[in-house]
Amino acid sequence: MDIKNLNTFINVAELKSFTKAAKNLGFSQSTVSFQIKQLEGELGSQLFERINHTVVLTEKGKEVLKYAYQVDDMTQKLKKNMQDEKGISGNIRLAMADSLCESLFNENFERFRKQHPGIALKITAAGTEEMFRLLNHNEADAILTLDNHIYNTEYIIAKEERVGVHFVAGTCSHLTQKTAIAIEEIMDEPFILTEKGMSYRRLMDEKLAGMSLEVQPVLEIGSTSLICSMVEQGIGISFLPDYVTARGVEEGRLIRLNIENFEIEVWKQLIYHRNKWVSPQLKSVLQYCADEEFVIAL
Repeated sequence: MDIKNLNTFINVAELKSFTKAAKNLGFSQSTVSFQIKQLEGELGSQLFERINHTVVLTEKGKEVLKYAYQVDDMTQKLKKNMQDEKGISGNIRLAMADSLCESLFNENFERFRKQHPGIALKITAAGTEEMFRLLNHNEADAILTLDNHIYNTEYIIAKEERVGVHFVAGTCSHLTQKTAIAIEEIMDEPFILTEKGMSYRRLMDEKLAGMSLEVQPVLEIGSTSLICSMVEQGIGISFLPDYVTARGVEEGRLIRLNIENFEIEVWKQLIYHRNKWVSPQLKSVLQYCADEEFVIAL
């Protein structure tokens, strides 16, 4: 049943005129007549009696009018709910690199929650391969990667930027006295790294393998804030994105090491599947992620 026909029916019933209803709706009178006939055909009942240029509801028409008002009321409420950002609600599933979680859920998240109290987030920390598996099986609505630059026509890149990444040491490390360091010079240092196979850690391992080198970390852990704290204490060195070490470097607690001929290209990308419907709630979350994750000047 076409809702437009019900709306036309309400107008004719209230104005008691096909001509006035047509003028009110901006239709021709023949269009109004056709829509009423369609509705009567669908319901199998005559809705109006037309006697001497007067239009009067039949008993069935009066009954249908009650339902038409209810449908119109529900339609208006639905439209208002979809248009009112404060009324947006639903569950959104995000998969992302573990190191991005801390920067995403900062003090601004409380503001987002107040603006969209009906949105619930489920975060899955995963490697890039697992993220795309989740995305392809519709088990994640969007992903936030930290990896090689990924481009595929199956996906929409909502936002992206290149991320700087360096080996870092505490200011007490003997390595901070050197202006340029060969990669071989740090191979025997105690490394504290994120889990093997995860984003930039995987890219580092692949780069080293191409040079016939391998790191044997003394600790592998997902928390980048804890890694930074341990590196600052001089327990070891690490390999981390610049946005993770920015505060420590600014405050003089960490030093980015200048390793010769060792550059890795890492990209942060906010991605969703091309066939994914961007609902109002998903649009709000994508905007929040874009605002919070893509503001660092490289």
